[in-house]
Amino acid sequence: MNPSRLFIASCVALITTAMCFSLRGDAVAAWSAQFNLTNEQVGMVNGTAFWGFTLAMMFGGPLVDSLGIGRILALAFVGHLAGILLSIFAWDYTSLYIGTLLFGIANGSVEAACNPLVATLYPKDQTTKLNNFHVWFPGGLVIGGLVAFVFSKMGLSWKVQFATMLIPLVVYGFMFLGQKFPQTERVQRGESTGSMFKACLAPGFILLVACMLATASTELGSNQWIPNILSNAGVSGILVLVWITGLMAVGRMFAGAFVHKLSPIGMLIASSVLSTLGLYAMSHSSGAMLFGAATIFALGVCFYWPTMLGYVSENYPKTGALGLAIMGGAGMLSVSFILPLIGHWYDSGIAARTPAGMPASAADAAAIQSAAGLEALGKVAILPAALTVIFILIAVLRKKNAHATAHA
Repeated sequence: MNPSRLFIASCVALITTAMCFSLRGDAVAAWSAQFNLTNEQVGMVNGTAFWGFTLAMMFGGPLVDSLGIGRILALAFVGHLAGILLSIFAWDYTSLYIGTLLFGIANGSVEAACNPLVATLYPKDQTTKLNNFHVWFPGGLVIGGLVAFVFSKMGLSWKVQFATMLIPLVVYGFMFLGQKFPQTERVQRGESTGSMFKACLAPGFILLVACMLATASTELGSNQWIPNILSNAGVSGILVLVWITGLMAVGRMFAGAFVHKLSPIGMLIASSVLSTLGLYAMSHSSGAMLFGAATIFALGVCFYWPTMLGYVSENYPKTGALGLAIMGGAGMLSVSFILPLIGHWYDSGIAARTPAGMPASAADAAAIQSAAGLEALGKVAILPAALTVIFILIAVLRKKNAHATAHA
């Protein structure tokens, strides 16, 4: 077994997963025109990738121990290949929908296999290493965003952009090929499958699953719509997304220092406060000011996903691969609902600002779309605002329990 090669291959697989988020976000306008879709329908297509992810996590997570990490990753490779090709050659809404679904299943398989793989490879430093691994989700978003920006400037279509995902796909397939994979941490400890399922019924774990619904919606729901919405607000939406995800990648690279200084629950509180402020500021900004608001938002969502996984792995270790799968699956499932909801808010905002029976000029139409889209993003801020309160309560209760235990 080669831990370094397995970790690097996992990172490349995550790059493949992440690139599609940027490329899909930038392809929204082209899809609307080519397939005659509304914003809500586009949200439904993009949302498919998220519930497809959940489907793979829910089935793949419990099977990681029995089938093995390698077989789940083989499923991811096949799903990525099929999803990329069907998306490129899509001819209508349904084929585009199915291609996106296959890609979502592949993405979920990567997370179902690689999260427990990383946790198993580095049992004494799980939160930090999971953050380091998840550097390559925003890293892949940056790569995909730059591909979208540069290729669009060159006049190359979204289909050509999607084809670039075949490069990291081939790389991670080759790196995983023939490798020996470790048994998951739970199996190595000799704990039964029954104990794993029982641990997932703990009230504290269930509360964290509920929190994951909101953290994932805040991060991924907003980021998936930002390229389209901000392009009408006087900036390049895809470059704002590249900026956000670039900051996220840098932050996760140095996650160890934050974990040491704030503790995981402290990081989650700070993340929620900054995410709330960032979304609120974004909804009231325009032009260059959007980059400032996006910076606050990026610092907020930076640690959400990997810290939630690390917190569960460290505080509820008996949940094993299933616990991580439930967390990731719940997060992605929530995004499949928030995406069309944001699209609905977007459409409703446009309709409310458009005078009945009066065609708007191009400039007026852009201003209407900008105001409606930013308002829709602002509505998402209620999620991290609620999370701030919940995480503070968790921190207070944990401190109270630790104090009681120390004096028992």
